[in-house]
Amino acid sequence: MAGDETPRDQRYPRYIAEFVGTWLLVFTVGCNVLSGSPTWAATSIACVLMVSIYALGGVSGANFNPAVSLSLGLAGKIPWSEVGIYTLTQLVAGVTAGFCYSLLLGKTFNLQPGVGFGWWEAGLVEFFYTFMLCFVVLNVATAEKNMGNQFYGLAIGFVIIAGGYAGGNISGGAFNPAVAFGIDFSSLGVGFGWAFLYTGFEYLGAAMAAVCFGWCRPDERGGSPDYNLATRLLSEFLGTFYLVLTVGLNVLGKSPAPVFSIGSALMCMIYALGNCSGAHFNPAVTLAILCSGRSKCSFSDGAAYMLTQITGGIFAACMYCALHHGASFPLEPGVGHSWLAAGIAEVVYTFVLCFVVLSVATVKEPSADMFGLAIGSCVTAGGYAIGAVSGGSLNPAVSFGIATSSVMNQGNFFNAFLYTFTEVIGAGLAAFVFRVTRPSEYSKGLKGTFD
Repeated sequence: MAGDETPRDQRYPRYIAEFVGTWLLVFTVGCNVLSGSPTWAATSIACVLMVSIYALGGVSGANFNPAVSLSLGLAGKIPWSEVGIYTLTQLVAGVTAGFCYSLLLGKTFNLQPGVGFGWWEAGLVEFFYTFMLCFVVLNVATAEKNMGNQFYGLAIGFVIIAGGYAGGNISGGAFNPAVAFGIDFSSLGVGFGWAFLYTGFEYLGAAMAAVCFGWCRPDERGGSPDYNLATRLLSEFLGTFYLVLTVGLNVLGKSPAPVFSIGSALMCMIYALGNCSGAHFNPAVTLAILCSGRSKCSFSDGAAYMLTQITGGIFAACMYCALHHGASFPLEPGVGHSWLAAGIAEVVYTFVLCFVVLSVATVKEPSADMFGLAIGSCVTAGGYAIGAVSGGSLNPAVSFGIATSSVMNQGNFFNAFLYTFTEVIGAGLAAFVFRVTRPSEYSKGLKGTFD
């Protein structure tokens, strides 16, 4: 877009919307940190972002974040003149909100890395989850293939649940220059300056999100709408990477809501990339789709998917170990539970996950808007149900990632094969039950949209 020719009197509502949405976001951040529940703080912040997006998305696009505006500008989704005005409006709103919560509550807090972490760990967390936020925005709110959906606000808002619980103990979980400057300016008397470093990493994440959006969506720049294997493999790598990264950061950071965060990460990336690669992000899911037949995935593509997913999981595991100074955790049954109990638990909830994927995303009439929530909620259900028994992996990419990272701390890599064996059984059972309960899917007719 070369410029914005909208009459001036029609632009003001956009800028007011951006101010209001950003102010509410930063004010909610401050109130949660100073007086809210540590368990529910990230959920509260995610929810105010989500409802503000639904309320104001039709007015301004509901950026509420200079990094998001930058990524939209780089992707050619909004004119650069608008990027500049939006950014200024958002920063003013963030600083204003920072002073407001400080005056209301009579205290403030610093923007800085968590105890035991330095600038580079905090910067990388800000980079990764700002990337995720901007990437999800680009995919669910601007991609041509996702036009008209009703899940955009849910997908964008819940990135904060994924990243807030995963990386909040390392960087504080800003993922937004307006949040960073709002916090930093409101604490001028006790410390100032980290906002500049945070913003730098957040802008890097936003820029990389725009680049990867172009790679994953070549049709957005005039390419073919039929994505080739390389494009789909990039999608699978990114989704699996963020899933496993969120798993590891939650466990090592002793998050108060790890399973909710992990389920949210899966849900958000499924919504972002479901019609790109199918958003398997799990070799067991790919296997279940292969075993279910109906030509949803070729054997060669399935093998490439599985290799890419495991590679993404291992890469993510190395990253979360690096961010936590080499710390890791083992892949093994929980204290007081046997290998048999852990194996059965993995079979049951891998079955649930794979069966739900088959039922909501590969059928002739797939769920239009609820597929991501349904699939992500399988992880929430299984993680809380059997996390203490097996750890709730439900995914060979997660299993190999955890096992690989644990080797440096005397973990047993062979356990990945034991877990994967049970997860393969769960995938096979899911395909079998799907065939039995969905005979109509094997008659000639419409084809599912997420294959």
